[in-house]
This record gives sequence, structure tokens and C-alpha cells, in this order.
Amino acid sequence: MFLSALPVIGKLIGQAVEVIDKMVQDKDLANKLKHDLEIQMLNQDFSLFQKEIESQAQIIVAEAEGNSWLQRNWRPILMLTFTYVIAHNYIIAPIFSLVRLDVPPDMWELLKLGVGGYIVGRSVEKSVKAWKN
Repeated sequence: MFLSALPVIGKLIGQAVEVIDKMVQDKDLANKLKHDLEIQMLNQDFSLFQKEIESQAQIIVAEAEGNSWLQRNWRPILMLTFTYVIAHNYIIAPIFSLVRLDVPPDMWELLKLGVGGYIVGRSVEKSVKAWKN
């Protein structure tokens, strides 16, 4: 959600800067106002980004502490499957002259999301354990 809001936020900042340039005659004051606006927007953007990361991390931690074996391990199994497909296409198939597996573009997107989520989840999991001790 946060990343989809970036173009809108950029347009709003651009419009606000244009208004400041038109309405404020003192260039030093205009530059200070634009600088303050950019700082406030960056702080707001960081806050939204941080909240999104925290909510994703909570989901991953909840999965890691789940009741069933499959609930706790579906991400690692999926990542191992992707690892096999990549290893097959770029290592095993060329060596043994095998047919390469079809890799749809959506799989690459899911792989990027999964790896990113796994990294955030592991970081949060380690941080929580360190914080509890």
C-alpha cells in the first residue's frame, strides 16, 4: 500500500512547492518553507513505511509461532522449491542437457516478496528473542 502512494505524495509535494514559489516573494523564506515541507513529508513517509513493515513482520512472526508444522514452514518450503527451480535451470539442466523449467514472471515477483518477507521476519524474530532475554 505504501509504495503505491509514492507517486501521489510526489505530486502533492510538487504542487505545494509551486504554490510556495508563486506566493512567497522572499526567496530565503520560500527555500526554508520548501525545506521544512520536504522534511515533514519524509518523516510522514518513513512513519507509514515503518508501520507497513511492522504489520508484515507481525504476520510472519504469527506464522512462525503457528500451531501446525505446515503453517510454520510453508515459506521455507516455497523458497526451497524456488531454489530448486533456479538451480535446475542454471546449473543442473545445462550440465546434463535437460529441458529448462518454465518460470513465469509472477513467480519472480513472488520470490522477491517471499525473500523480502523472510528476511524481515527473521530479523524481527531474532530481535524479539533478544528483547525478551
